[in-house]
Amino acid sequence: MKMNVSFEIAPVFKALGDETRLKIIEMLSCGELCACDILESFAITQPTLSYHMKILTECGLVISRKEGSWIHYSNNKILVVKIKAYWDLITSEQPDC
Repeated sequence: MKMNVSFEIAPVFKALGDETRLKIIEMLSCGELCACDILESFAITQPTLSYHMKILTECGLVISRKEGSWIHYSNNKILVVKIKAYWDLITSEQPDC
């Protein structure tokens, strides 16, 4: 039986369709990072980073928290587990194929 979460997962896959956002997710797999630390790894402006982070947070893949004047980001581990389970399900042979 197929999981009925594609409406929830589709925005995540859309967000991951960008090379910069994929790299950000990879960076966050090592733990929480400040926006300033993420920005240092790219040849982009702060507004461009904000644009990418907005997409990642709106789809739920990344969680943000404010500490003073800095914003810290981390991967949403709960959603990552859901995505892995969904991917396994849709790429495995099912009895109802």
